[in-house]
Amino acid sequence: MKTPHIIRLFFIAALWIAISTLLITSAEKITLYTIFVIIASGIVVFVPLYKKYRRNGSADK
Repeated sequence: MKTPHIIRLFFIAALWIAISTLLITSAEKITLYTIFVIIASGIVVFVPLYKKYRRNGSADK
């Protein structure tokens, strides 16, 4: 992976962590639904990125 891709992934991960932390701290109590939303959002955000950079990563060299 090239440096711009790594920086981009870092910022996306940092933003996702910040939003997840905000969701957890603002919730009155942690429910199964809250945990589901965090896990589902992680899957929606990171799986397409993983697939994109893993498939195109070898051609990027």
